[in-house]
Amino acid sequence: MRAVLFTAALLLAPASASLAQSAPSNAFTVQDVAKTPRAPLLLDGVNWRCNAENICTGAGTPSQPAPRACRRVAQRLGTPLASFTYRGTTLSAADLATCNQAAAG
Repeated sequence: MRAVLFTAALLLAPASASLAQSAPSNAFTVQDVAKTPRAPLLLDGVNWRCNAENICTGAGTPSQPAPRACRRVAQRLGTPLASFTYRGTTLSAADLATCNQAAAG
């Protein structure tokens, strides 16, 4: 009986883990789709990769506040971002506007 329960737990564990990871904790989109990076972007310990739908997700160990991370990405890309989420925190419209000033500078 214990073996059956143990086996069932092992089979269900990956399914529950994948459900918990539905939304990326690091993500951004670019306002001008034509400027979405094609190559991976490694910045401050986060490896950003973008797909054909203009959604860029990052994997790594980020260690800075979300507004600063946004400014760093916008500066590196040289283009305004349409959205930015970092370590699970989505920037407000006001914070995103401040971030995008870095791309203009």
